[in-house]
Amino acid sequence: MKFITALVVIAFVMSSLVPTKAIRVSREEEKVACIETDLQVCQPALETPSPPSTECCKNLKIQQSCLCDYMANPSIEKYLEPARKVFAACGMPYPRC
Repeated sequence: MKFITALVVIAFVMSSLVPTKAIRVSREEEKVACIETDLQVCQPALETPSPPSTECCKNLKIQQSCLCDYMANPSIEKYLEPARKVFAACGMPYPRC
């Protein structure tokens, strides 16, 4: 019994010596689920002269950390140049990947 009590005391003392630090992740650093279909609302702005919708801009900003992965996909290559005007209209810089 003394052995178990000693182990518990040692474990408690050791755990109190370990520094604890709250880690706060800013909104910009949060990982978002990269859901490419959430950007379908931007398609009219990519294919026509119409400006992007508010929802398009909102979704682009939310998925900003995913954009370089999307842009590496060869199937969206035709949208890369029109995307420049969408980013500009949304007040976002064109991603540098």
